[in-house]
Amino acid sequence: MTMPNGHRLLLENARQVVLVCAGGERFLAGPALRSLAVLEGASLVVGTDGFIKAIGPADVIQRQFSEDTFEEKIDCSGKCILPGLVDAHTHPVWAGERVHEFAMKLAGATYMDIHQAGGGINFTVEHTRQASEEELFCSLQQRLQCMMRAGTTLVECKSGYGLNLETELKMLRVIERARREMHLGLSATYCGAHSVPKGKTAIEAADDIINNHLPRLQELCKNGELHVDNIDVFCEKGVFDLETTRRILEGGKKMGFQINFHGDELHPMKAAELGAELGAQAISHLEEVSDEGITAMAKARCAAVLLPTTAYMLRLKQPRARKMLDEGVIVSLGSDFNPNAYCFSMPMVMHLACVNMRMSMPEALAAATINAAYALGKSHTHGSLEVGKQGDLIIINASRWEHLIYQFGGHHELIDYVIAKGKIIYKK
Repeated sequence: MTMPNGHRLLLENARQVVLVCAGGERFLAGPALRSLAVLEGASLVVGTDGFIKAIGPADVIQRQFSEDTFEEKIDCSGKCILPGLVDAHTHPVWAGERVHEFAMKLAGATYMDIHQAGGGINFTVEHTRQASEEELFCSLQQRLQCMMRAGTTLVECKSGYGLNLETELKMLRVIERARREMHLGLSATYCGAHSVPKGKTAIEAADDIINNHLPRLQELCKNGELHVDNIDVFCEKGVFDLETTRRILEGGKKMGFQINFHGDELHPMKAAELGAELGAQAISHLEEVSDEGITAMAKARCAAVLLPTTAYMLRLKQPRARKMLDEGVIVSLGSDFNPNAYCFSMPMVMHLACVNMRMSMPEALAAATINAAYALGKSHTHGSLEVGKQGDLIIINASRWEHLIYQFGGHHELIDYVIAKGKIIYKK
């Protein structure tokens, strides 16, 4: 039952409410990252439409709103409220576990060694092609629930383990079903150019994507069967070179998809320069980005999606987060959840970003909230706690918000509630 003029949720008397931004900023970069907007002793109100109606000192909110107009109230005394976390890069739809490859990597095999031996992406592609839509949906649902329990309320989901039109569409339908049935926010990415399929050259694969995949996607998006937000290509030596990447990304841009792609991961490819030139919303990885690429991304306001899990698991050098931050790049974070980097937890990603990439805690939190939302083109509605934005938030049982990053693992003990659109979707 909704009451006339009623509100859905009151969170009262929080020790800290981390707004992240307080002035409607679409992202935070440079000196703006030194301190985040935080209120002490505050309350927050979410309306029945799922959007934030008021945030302020607890006594002011108490005078402003009558207690009996709320469907639900949570006493947050001694606790902290933060925006729901945003995971800007995941590959969550697949079949074919690669736990055996972790042992190979530990014994010294490189990513490319495994790839060339028919493992890696190819192994997962075989299994994903064979899996039914229902199987893929069930495993996706479980994975998204794990992410949600670790505080994620908006997640980017890529296709890319099909490499043929039929399986790519199957994956995108699975993502679409999750978008409709689950409480989490999803941003869908078509990543048909994740690898060159067996028996094709990169140019043949690109032609197939441009002439067959993209027109079919456009048709399905037009008639409302699918929602695709972003187009992605794995721009890498031995995969898609700069010119082929350009052709695919330009084709996707013409159809209205945001450009958000893998670049400069294992070799310097000048992917960052290309992304800046094409008006990309975001580029992921960037372990091997050039100085010129960093400058170009800062100027073009193209977000960097850094993935500390990947460098950690593959023992690669870390992305140069400090240099990017100092140059004014919009730095965001993702878990890169996939069979090669099996991590659901943005709190662990933020911790790794602080320790291994030398980010500060405010920088890491902004990178996992407002800047990750910006990387997905959604920072006008997500990524901070401001009036008019969607009521996606987490409540942690700690006296300071930094505990979410400071504690390595164990975030399940810390997170008391996860809330999406003002509805409690997880309670410890």
